[in-house]
Amino acid sequence: MEIKGLLIDLDGTLYVGDSPLEGASEALARLRDAGLLLRYVTNTTRMPRKAVHDHLLTLGFDVEEAEILTPARTVEALIRGRSCFPLVDDSLLEDLGDVVLTQDSPDFVLVGDIGEDFGYANLNAAFRHLMDCADLLALQKNRYWRQEDGLSLDAGPFVAALEYASGKSAVVVGKPEQSFFKLALREMGIEPYEAAMVGDDPEADVDGARRAGLKGIQVRTGKYSPETESAEADLVIDSIADLPEALGI
Repeated sequence: MEIKGLLIDLDGTLYVGDSPLEGASEALARLRDAGLLLRYVTNTTRMPRKAVHDHLLTLGFDVEEAEILTPARTVEALIRGRSCFPLVDDSLLEDLGDVVLTQDSPDFVLVGDIGEDFGYANLNAAFRHLMDCADLLALQKNRYWRQEDGLSLDAGPFVAALEYASGKSAVVVGKPEQSFFKLALREMGIEPYEAAMVGDDPEADVDGARRAGLKGIQVRTGKYSPETESAEADLVIDSIADLPEALGI
């Protein structure tokens, strides 16, 4: 597999919770030393990019903040100067830049993952804005993710509930949307056929990347299970620690 760059998922691929996966940091060093361009792409909607970077450093990963791409950072470029009702974790507000935050007649309802704060009051407020002509914007639409104590609902089911109730379809800015992958590739200065996406999610990582023209590499860590292995993956490996050898590095 001849490639110039890699897009690498974080949670489930490099670490799970606060536990780095064995050999992951060493694998990244080998990939970088081989001259590959690296970008770290995540659908997390609970931490701003700075906090994601700090977390990676704490876990021992040598990563630059500018190499990290999150959905919240793409929203600022997409709707800057317009208004939104933010159904997102408060920590993400720093990444929204020039987006106008409002509780009154927003242009958009913006949905991230707010965990246990997804309750009737918040969802109903979002629903009413949607019925009053706001458009629905989702940072991501993942169905679930793996925490250290097991699988947990992600933002996707709540986005789907708002879609069903309002009759509107969400514009999704995170993986697996092609625009998300293309933004990363534009920053790297390479074409889709010159890159591969590495991740544990068959839908958001592997299949989404392949639809955008990249190669897809699935790891058997994180949320992986034999039942969810992507039939479209160009390569399936036990862990990212095995990636350098699989690429002949």
